[in-house]
Amino acid sequence: MSVAISYSPRARAWEAFRKNRPAYFSLWVVVVLAVIALLADFLAYNKPIVASYQGKVIWPVFRDYGESWLGTKLWEPELRKADWRTLAVDWAVWPPVRYAPEELDLRNAPAVGPFDEQIIHSSAERHFLGTDNLGRDLLSGLIHGTRISLTVGLVSVGISALIGILLGALAGYFGDTTLQVSRATLWTGLIGILAGLYYGFYLRRYALAEALGEGILPFLGSFLLSLLWLAAIVGLFWLPSRLLKKTIWGKKRLALWVDLSISRLIEIMLSLPTTLLIFTVAAIAKPSLFLVMAVIGLTSWTGIARFTRGEMLKVRSLDYIQAARALGYSDLRIMFLHALPNSLAPVLVSIAFGIASAILVESGLSFLGIGGTAYHGDLGVSSFLCPKCYRRLVARSLSGLSYIHGGDPLQHLRGGHTRRY
Repeated sequence: MSVAISYSPRARAWEAFRKNRPAYFSLWVVVVLAVIALLADFLAYNKPIVASYQGKVIWPVFRDYGESWLGTKLWEPELRKADWRTLAVDWAVWPPVRYAPEELDLRNAPAVGPFDEQIIHSSAERHFLGTDNLGRDLLSGLIHGTRISLTVGLVSVGISALIGILLGALAGYFGDTTLQVSRATLWTGLIGILAGLYYGFYLRRYALAEALGEGILPFLGSFLLSLLWLAAIVGLFWLPSRLLKKTIWGKKRLALWVDLSISRLIEIMLSLPTTLLIFTVAAIAKPSLFLVMAVIGLTSWTGIARFTRGEMLKVRSLDYIQAARALGYSDLRIMFLHALPNSLAPVLVSIAFGIASAILVESGLSFLGIGGTAYHGDLGVSSFLCPKCYRRLVARSLSGLSYIHGGDPLQHLRGGHTRRY
């Protein structure tokens, strides 16, 4: 009986990826870490997943989700701050670790080891990795810290990838001579952008700083309002350009220096010290994970942009791009649907390295008290609260190495896609 063998580019790329043992193992490590991050409250929490109290079935974890997400009070007053480990319940299904990451167990402080004698009511309440100097469970902190570290890595690199891929694609595809606009559109657009930045951001800088200190949602709302001001002012200045384009002066076509402008912007961003910039922003706003993710994402896109630009410079001269232009396709369609998908091989590797780097950077900032606070059980805070807690250092390094080894052969996944042309 013959077995059908797939010779598609994706199938060949996946087989090549599976044969790379370190990369395949790292992929499963990342999957396990993602599952732990998603199910953190079901693996380590100081309340049962489901319990029966006075003949009534209660889902404590989901009630806490409802209060934190919906802002409504779902707990009875006598159960809101009750210690469920000593509560007389009919039956309960507990997480494997019966401690929340911020919970203080003063009976086992400071820094009780996993094999030391612990003061507990039953073996199920044991601290399996010990406690830190404040009496918090280390295993619970590891589990919940995984969620924070992965969130920081994915969100910050998502921001940098979005900016870097977009700017790199524009610089590599259009260059300095391809994109042309009328003189009227160019000058009215520049004046409108400068006026929009002045009225939308400069005059509202104190409102933006105040909103940043209040939290992520107020800042996003204030930032969106500034963007609306910018768009409205640019639109007002764009209307006269339609009349000016009918004149001899305004209808002349000028080439935009897209590549030159973006390349100079990359050089400026490379000269900015990320850590000092985070310190400066932290002096204005209170430390938060959103602050760290935003600053890391807004300052680490340069490498992705340079990789994308280099690949686009090579791809835009290939035959299938010239054929697409001959068919009359628009530049945006050619760039995003044909050229960009075949330019992402080195970018995927850079993104994987960037996730690992963002996790390590955030852990260092948490150690300095700028990133995730100790209340959230971040992987980097334990070095400050428990100098002997080497387990979190090992976990942090393992997650970073998993992304590095898993991302290195990703270029082969796109390599098979490129060979179709």
